[in-house]
Amino acid sequence: MNKPMVSIIGRPNVGKSTLFNRIVRRREAIVDDMPGVTRDRKSFPAEWEGRSFAVADTGGYIPKTQDTMEKGVTRQVQAALEQADVVLFVADCTTGITQVDAQVACLIQKSGKPCVLAVNKTDNEKREPEAAGFIHLGLGEPVPVSALSGRGVGDLLSEVVKRLPEESASYNSETDPALRLAVVGKPNVGKSTFINTLLGEERLLVTEIPGTTRDSVDVKIRFGNHEVVLIDTAGLRKPSRVKEGVEYYSGLRTRQTIESCDVACVFIDAAELLTQQDQRVLSEVIEQKKGVLLVVNKWDLVQGDAYNVMRLKDSLSRRLESMSFVPLITISCLTGLRVYKVMKKVLEVWESRRARIPPKELNRFLAEANKAYQPPAVGGKRVRIHYVTQIGSAPPRFAFFANHPSAVREAYRRYLDNRIRDAFGFEGVPLTLLFKKK
Repeated sequence: MNKPMVSIIGRPNVGKSTLFNRIVRRREAIVDDMPGVTRDRKSFPAEWEGRSFAVADTGGYIPKTQDTMEKGVTRQVQAALEQADVVLFVADCTTGITQVDAQVACLIQKSGKPCVLAVNKTDNEKREPEAAGFIHLGLGEPVPVSALSGRGVGDLLSEVVKRLPEESASYNSETDPALRLAVVGKPNVGKSTFINTLLGEERLLVTEIPGTTRDSVDVKIRFGNHEVVLIDTAGLRKPSRVKEGVEYYSGLRTRQTIESCDVACVFIDAAELLTQQDQRVLSEVIEQKKGVLLVVNKWDLVQGDAYNVMRLKDSLSRRLESMSFVPLITISCLTGLRVYKVMKKVLEVWESRRARIPPKELNRFLAEANKAYQPPAVGGKRVRIHYVTQIGSAPPRFAFFANHPSAVREAYRRYLDNRIRDAFGFEGVPLTLLFKKK
């Protein structure tokens, strides 16, 4: 069951993400002096004084804005307010109370949610009288803190814990979700829209502006009998095009997400064919030995054009020849076409990645493979592979024991890889084949 939710809310650049990182005790949110770095709601578990809860970081609230991106961020903040059990309102001691602070305070008061007021950047005792002046916001006694140094954060969390709902069966501790699914690809290919379609709500900010998602954002869903963490990621660009610091760290966080996921859906745009950058993203997922699907989004833009459909399929088959085990699904997040088929295939790939093949079946397979095609002799040496065993799963690893393991050539390795897939499946699952001395 879900834990109580503490939503961090405030105007831009008051230190919300720095405080979030301090509370969860790890650098989860990207922090930069540039306003507007945080755009989506990002939540992470935390604990204080024996109580477990989730903390949600949000973008800076900007009322009555005409900017498309800022409007989206503001809607996300309002949604976080609605879902919060406790609101943690962050203000900036160095600026005093601003008009936007007063508007946010009014919003919180109207919601009726329990609130703790944190006055950030209160770096020393001399500034505490300035922090005390924030009592005029009408949200109770301010708690002076410095998210950067950690000053006063313990007292702040004690106040938060006091306002959490009483523990009940609704807030029992939960085990970690079984499946972590990363949604990766270039900017503006529909990754966030895909997750929103699955959720049936605008949980993640979506605009036509490339690079809307800056950080990796986790969203839990239940699909069938499985709990899944959907991880939306920032678009991966060519390294030569990454200039600003935030974008660099967004890309770095995306690559860390690939390292920690079980399965990755690599999204591409149906109207752009398969680019070198798409192939690089696919290669990165495969090198990390993660389960992988190639998802061709925006299919509604080409499906009525027979020439473009044929051109796209020819391009994919040519460029993915070495990745033939990767399943390809054409979808449209806009119309909902085959969106849920993606999740069914994800679960199949996930199960295959965790599969273990009994030794008896593996060695029957090896006998048939050897009978059909013996390993070529190298340098006058006759290569014999005597037996095989699976030495790991998630990702699957197989050890082949031979008299001359170093003489097994790449072509025969590919042959065995293909024969294993013919015999046992492993669609969308990179395999590791090791050759050892008997």
